[in-house]
Amino acid sequence: MFKNNLKVAFRSLLKNRVFSLINVTGLALGIAASLLILQYVNYELSYEDFNEKADQIYRLKTNRYNQGQLSTEWASGVVSIGHILNEAFPEVERFARLTRTGGVLSQGDVEFKEERIYFANQDVFQIFGKEILHGNPETALTELNTIAISASTAKRYFGRTDVVGQSLMFNREQSVNIAAVFADAPDNTHFKFDILVSWANQEANDEDGNLNTVWYWDGYFNYIELTEGTDPEEFTAKIDKFIDERWGEEMRNADTWMDFELQPMRDIHLYSNFIGEAEVNGDGDSVYALLGISFFIILIAWVNYVNLATAKSMERAREVGLRKVLGSQKGQLIRQFLTESLLINLFAVALAFGIVVLVIPSFSRLADQPMTLALFTQQGFWIGLATLFLVGTFLSGMYPAFVLSSYKPIDTLKGGSMSNSGGAWLRKGLVVFQFMASIGLIIGTYTVYEQISYMRNQDLGVDINQTLVINGPLVLDSTYSEKLTAFNDVLEANANIENVVVSTVVPGREVGWNAGGIRREGAPDSEGKQYRVLGFGYEYVETFDLKIIAGRTFSEEFGDEESKILFSRSAVKDFGFESPEDALNQRIFFWGNIYTVIGVLEDYHHNSLKEDYDKLIFRLIPNANNYYSIKYNAANTQQVIQLAEEKWLEFFPGNPFEYFFLDDSFEEQYAADRQFGSVFTIFSGLAILVACLGLFGLAAFMTSKRIKEIGVRKVLGASVPSILKLLSVDFLKLILVAVLLAIPLSYYGMNQWLSGFAFRIDLYWYIFAVPSALVMLIALATVSFQTARAARANPVDSLRYE
Repeated sequence: MFKNNLKVAFRSLLKNRVFSLINVTGLALGIAASLLILQYVNYELSYEDFNEKADQIYRLKTNRYNQGQLSTEWASGVVSIGHILNEAFPEVERFARLTRTGGVLSQGDVEFKEERIYFANQDVFQIFGKEILHGNPETALTELNTIAISASTAKRYFGRTDVVGQSLMFNREQSVNIAAVFADAPDNTHFKFDILVSWANQEANDEDGNLNTVWYWDGYFNYIELTEGTDPEEFTAKIDKFIDERWGEEMRNADTWMDFELQPMRDIHLYSNFIGEAEVNGDGDSVYALLGISFFIILIAWVNYVNLATAKSMERAREVGLRKVLGSQKGQLIRQFLTESLLINLFAVALAFGIVVLVIPSFSRLADQPMTLALFTQQGFWIGLATLFLVGTFLSGMYPAFVLSSYKPIDTLKGGSMSNSGGAWLRKGLVVFQFMASIGLIIGTYTVYEQISYMRNQDLGVDINQTLVINGPLVLDSTYSEKLTAFNDVLEANANIENVVVSTVVPGREVGWNAGGIRREGAPDSEGKQYRVLGFGYEYVETFDLKIIAGRTFSEEFGDEESKILFSRSAVKDFGFESPEDALNQRIFFWGNIYTVIGVLEDYHHNSLKEDYDKLIFRLIPNANNYYSIKYNAANTQQVIQLAEEKWLEFFPGNPFEYFFLDDSFEEQYAADRQFGSVFTIFSGLAILVACLGLFGLAAFMTSKRIKEIGVRKVLGASVPSILKLLSVDFLKLILVAVLLAIPLSYYGMNQWLSGFAFRIDLYWYIFAVPSALVMLIALATVSFQTARAARANPVDSLRYE
């Protein structure tokens, strides 16, 4: 029986080649798009899957409050909290704490500047599920001047991984011994490190022995592993009570507070964007938005099959009638039409597989994920493909099968109408849904594009153009100040270079120096506030064209400038001054020293426009070694780079020459949004394409129903344009309904997305009007192709049997 059904299904597909091709193409595009998105989503949700204990591991996020208001949220918080909780609570199985450092490591002539270096205690291997290739994890990070390195790091320096017992030079002055080699971090982890330095070295740097007790030093990652069965919410309540008992009175007296939030390790990648993150994390909302798109695309594709199948139902009606007269039962007919659905979905899956093979390299680059053809070796891919095939066969084939098998033989053989109002409303409703989803996706794409354009074209309040930035030296000696001065003088003597200035940070990079307890001289501790502090050399304000709105900037014409500070406008307002002028000459207590405010700078966008203006305090640090910013003539970029590299190697030997262009670096902050917009655009376009195939099917169905009416109208003198208008109005009504439903839903969704930006566009009318008009034009063109053919047909062909 199945063989016979298969034979009939093949004949039916070949007889209706155009409709079969549209069906297969639409389904293939929908399945391919869904597979790609599902793999992307699956990868984003797979972070930390390799870690068997991930469900028991939490990061301690530090929340700081000032005068009852949440002031800062730290991913890298208090140094001692992990150790303290490990000692105080049996629920804490073990803890790991890490803090970033940096340096130049060398082995003979092999030398690299390493960025991912962390001080860490020995439990870090178990917390992060690290496989130890060589060495003993229990003792690797307990001895002074010992390190553990990744396999790729070992190969970089030695060409092999079995290097336990070997040594490396740290900043050309200290020898460190390799005690362990661990496997490289997988891509799907939120925390990647290449070199771990023994916590004993960090303790040796702390002469007062405060690392296990002090509670206000920030910049340390703390992870704890809870014993199996521990409820994290109940344990958080215990922590809050413990903190209150231990430091509550002290914090209440200062009108400040601090608590610790348990972040599940698995959630960090998608739901964490706080001060001091180890890596740039993902966006859970974007991931689930793409998951929603994949659902809409495949649903639209299945709806298309239903519409196209029912559009051809009138041509199959006599076939059904004859089959029933000859003894076919309803169940047999259902199996026949489900076989046709199975065959079309099978062809679609095969074509979708080919599409995925062709586009996966491009999609991998677009999504910035390590997706290769190895994807096809993963069980999850084939499960997803099989699920889409089976569900698609059933959902897309069941309705047409029941509709066709329910026709009455006598009606079909007499040529009566096979339609019913319920089926008509269902088909129209499905088309409305298709275009409502498509319009929503295009409005979303347009909104993302407008927001990114807005952020990129805004006046930042700081000049980042034609700025070459060199990462500062790490290998230093007592002559650094003299070398810095000489380096600057040599570069500024070149006609292509306008200025060279040092700073602790540059625009577009996070201000890592957050200082608390800042208050007016003589004010109580309870008035202390927290601000981000930026240090730079003379002429920084002029170099970056920052606007002075009160007072002056630092100048070598004055003495004792390092005891002076500048405020930003937002810092002035937060501090409680009535105006920028009122802040001048005020004396500020800052970490045990008194500073005098000499100037106020206008707010500028130090980071992307996603964030509000930073409340900044500026200090003069003429010997800063974090970044060197060079303003240069863009016409001679290569000459400037060559000169800077030559003089760098001359004045700062042992420090690799690493540079970037500041405007490009600033733009990187929008990379994730641009990526999201690109993916949104591509799959929105696919949704429109697939939806138009469905509209083509509905147009075919409705025109076939009215073919005799069209013939009669033409005999009575109706013109082709009038008939075209008559048939198109019904479709435009459906699209108009889709527009009216899509706009409020899109407005709500886009308003929610934009709420994550401190500086955002307004949702003007054209953001909704342009996509809606575009979809209506595309739909009208699709319908016109089908209806124009019917309108131009010879009426004799449709009326010959009347």
